Amino acid sequence: MIARLKEIQPIDRKLAEVAFSSNNPKNICDALVRVAYHDDDYQWVQNKCITFLHSDDLDVRRLAIACLGHLARIHNKLDKKLVIPLLEEMRKDKEIEGVVEDALDDINMFVE
Repeated sequence: MIARLKEIQPIDRKLAEVAFSSNNPKNICDALVRVAYHDDDYQWVQNKCITFLHSDDLDVRRLAIACLGHLARIHNKLDKKLVIPLLEEMRKDKEIEGVVEDALDDINMFVE
């Protein structure tokens, strides 16, 4: 039997904001992925991801970084002058350096 990843569904911004303010890492992560994949306002999504880059929760930090890469890969938009220095600084953290490298690769590959 082959396991299938479920399709990432869009989320209404109001519901996303409720999730972001919930302090529940699972809800925050779910909302971040959903807005990164489906919200057309890349600056709003980018700012939400940046908000969670320094979360106390490691999974939230990792996913916020990954979602910046998703944003670049899916929408081909991102403020590189803002985001890259933040990620470069985070690269020093051994717990997240791999996901930072992946996000930087996506940003450099998909955003001019």
